[in-house]
Amino acid sequence: MNSENKIREYLISQKYTVPADDTYSHIDEWLEWYQNDVEKFHHYKLYNGSVVTEQERYKLGMAKKVCEDWANLLLNEKVAIKAGSYDKQLAVILNKNNFYVKGNQLIELAFALGTGAFVEYRDAAGAVVIDYIRADMIYPLAWDNGDITECAFGTYQTLNGKEYIYLQIHRLGKGDEEDPDMYYIENKYIDAKSGKETDPPEDIEVFVNTGSVEPLFQIIAPNICNNIELDSPLGISIYANAIDQVKGCDLTFDSYMNEFVLGRKRIMVPLSQAKMQMQKDGSTAPTFDPHDMVYYIIPEDRNGNNQLTEVDMKIRATEHELGIQRCLDLLSFKAGMGTGRYKFENGGVKTATEVISDKSDLYQSRQRHCITVSAAILSMVRIISFLDTGGAIDATVDFDDSIIEDSNATIDKNIKLVNAGLRSKLSAIMEINKCSEAEAQKELERIAEEGQITGQDIDWTEGDDDESEQKDDSAEETKKEKGSETDDNQDTEEDTPEDKG
Repeated sequence: MNSENKIREYLISQKYTVPADDTYSHIDEWLEWYQNDVEKFHHYKLYNGSVVTEQERYKLGMAKKVCEDWANLLLNEKVAIKAGSYDKQLAVILNKNNFYVKGNQLIELAFALGTGAFVEYRDAAGAVVIDYIRADMIYPLAWDNGDITECAFGTYQTLNGKEYIYLQIHRLGKGDEEDPDMYYIENKYIDAKSGKETDPPEDIEVFVNTGSVEPLFQIIAPNICNNIELDSPLGISIYANAIDQVKGCDLTFDSYMNEFVLGRKRIMVPLSQAKMQMQKDGSTAPTFDPHDMVYYIIPEDRNGNNQLTEVDMKIRATEHELGIQRCLDLLSFKAGMGTGRYKFENGGVKTATEVISDKSDLYQSRQRHCITVSAAILSMVRIISFLDTGGAIDATVDFDDSIIEDSNATIDKNIKLVNAGLRSKLSAIMEINKCSEAEAQKELERIAEEGQITGQDIDWTEGDDDESEQKDDSAEETKKEKGSETDDNQDTEEDTPEDKG
């Protein structure tokens, strides 16, 4: 029995309602693809006409790659969390909890397994702690219209050389002695092997009144509809509907790699022509290196045509690379990244450089996922402030779009709008420099003070300078030619009177 089942059985024994077991079966499947080792797919048997051999497929590992990319697009070093006067203290708490590293990893796991969670609490020393919980350790206990209102979270801990499951049960109050609008936390410790409840450490409170009407956790999931478990409050993997495409990438890559293994040059040597030498045990063996896989001994030809035969197979590298690229395009499309996200070059997968418009699949998908990630971060900041100061604050999250936008395209667009009189220079500077109106105004004043030529007077079109230079050069040459002709005419006119004299 695995630890997930132990948690599930314990919660059921405590009269809690938990999602169906099939939900976690799907999570286990997605985890196998994320770990790039699916027993029923990557390990297979092959019959070669004589014996059955065990085989293992070559892998591209695209399931993890897709999740990595989504995590980097959503939570990276350029994401700015602003909380006004609480900025400095918030930054200290986030840094202590390694938020930007651990948060990025959590989003990667959430997109792989369908769900992730931030969980906040105060430790024995009073410091604010953020836990990062993956899907297989999240057990919703109550939900309303898809929103999880009560939940249990599990983490592994080792105490005195023994492994335990630390279980936090976040629930609303119940009974006469508890406020039904207030959140409470029950801290439980479960033996990882037996699944039985044990006493918690001395510094852990068994029962905590949070004093908050807002849950001390935030659920993160890809902002896509769960079409596998329609009534489940948990999300689905970003590649849940693209398993066939992930398989296709591995199948074509496996064939591609085997093409080089099986397509090696070979020399077939008839047994009679292989020089034999006597061994110590009286047997004979070929004189060439038995570890040299170029040579293969074949039985005698009945027709007597016993000659050395060279076999040099054609490697279909181009066809395989085209097939891999098609599979990558299908996968990136199904994962919401459009068809041009990945390129197979030089035997590996690279992220393609592309111009991202506001109508592209990648841009629209990212904007959709930003909604759920932003809501989770803002709720997390409010809870951090509540635990730290006793009061909640408002915050903002700025997802820097430069990671997916082409800066040159943004500049060109603004220049065209300014030249056409459809946008002010102030607004253009704000968008290009990613700055406030006040900062843009100062920049505009500096430009005016320095007497620099502004955007409307600059020709930013590539190639126009060359054409202008050519025109200037032509005009200069024409001018010189006319000047030469004028000088010649003047010389002629000056000589004429002398001749008349």
